[in-house]
Amino acid sequence: MKEKIAEIKKVAKQKIESITTLQELQDLKVKYLGKKGELTSILKGLGSLSAEERPKIGSMVNQVRDELEKSIESAEKAMKAKALEQRLEKEKIDVTMPSKNIALGSVHPITQVIEDVKEIFLGMGYSIADGPEIERTYYVFDQLNTPIDHPARDLQDTFYVTEDVILRTQTSSVQIRTMENQKPPIKIICPGAVYRSDTVDATHSPLFHQIEGLVVDKNITMTDLKGTLEMFVKNCLGPNTKIRFRPHHFPYTEPSAEADVSCFVCGGKGCRVCKNEGWIELLGCGMVHPKVLENCGIDPNVYSGFAFGFGVERIAMAKFGIDDMRLLFENDVRFLKQF
Repeated sequence: MKEKIAEIKKVAKQKIESITTLQELQDLKVKYLGKKGELTSILKGLGSLSAEERPKIGSMVNQVRDELEKSIESAEKAMKAKALEQRLEKEKIDVTMPSKNIALGSVHPITQVIEDVKEIFLGMGYSIADGPEIERTYYVFDQLNTPIDHPARDLQDTFYVTEDVILRTQTSSVQIRTMENQKPPIKIICPGAVYRSDTVDATHSPLFHQIEGLVVDKNITMTDLKGTLEMFVKNCLGPNTKIRFRPHHFPYTEPSAEADVSCFVCGGKGCRVCKNEGWIELLGCGMVHPKVLENCGIDPNVYSGFAFGFGVERIAMAKFGIDDMRLLFENDVRFLKQF
């Protein structure tokens, strides 16, 4: 029995030294050390030996097992190290070689304008507010003093999901949510996408982006509104930009006005973009209607406020000299890479 064990040890070690792959090493381990391996078979046969021989043979088998396990482990580590070395040599790269050209995109002009406007108003002490694009009519119309029979609620003008849920037509809904949850003073702008059933042309789209502003505090007047908007257009569109205010009607502001800026294409002389008027409508604005303040739990006898809203696309057109809004949505890389 001892001679057999010694022979197993000798043959196994010779094979370990000649093996070149991990799979061959694994097969050898199973052959000698596995559940049905040669050393295991000897241990299972110890019962047939005398009481005197049994511990000696058992000890010898365990010793050989330990030696083979260590030899196999050592060989495995050596093979893995060699394989790693070969792989690193094969995958070695020359770090001095020029890299592949990576095509970089650019910030979309609409995103640029939104970020620029944010910076301007953040510098004026405003904070940024956000809200859902799929909104309840309660926030878009009811709380904004726009009753059920108002033309803005016509099915032809607004995208309805259900009778009481729509795609918001303006970010004024964010203003309502803010006034319901925050006590004055309030000073926010609300950027985001809005939806209206408009015919697509050079200056209109059923999907566009809007930024609205709201200030509510004591002793807020129309003068504060005018000064704010004048500062905004000159910072955003250039110091030579002119702005004018025209009386208008909005159900949620009183008094109300529309503000125009001098045409960015013709400089006020008249062209197809400004419809030969020299001015382009930029935003609507006015003093927050007392009823709207009251709807949101704010005492109109103590507080007043102003609000305004404008389309981001029109700002982009004015800022970058774009004469057709549709270019902003066509995803033509030749156009977008200019920005």
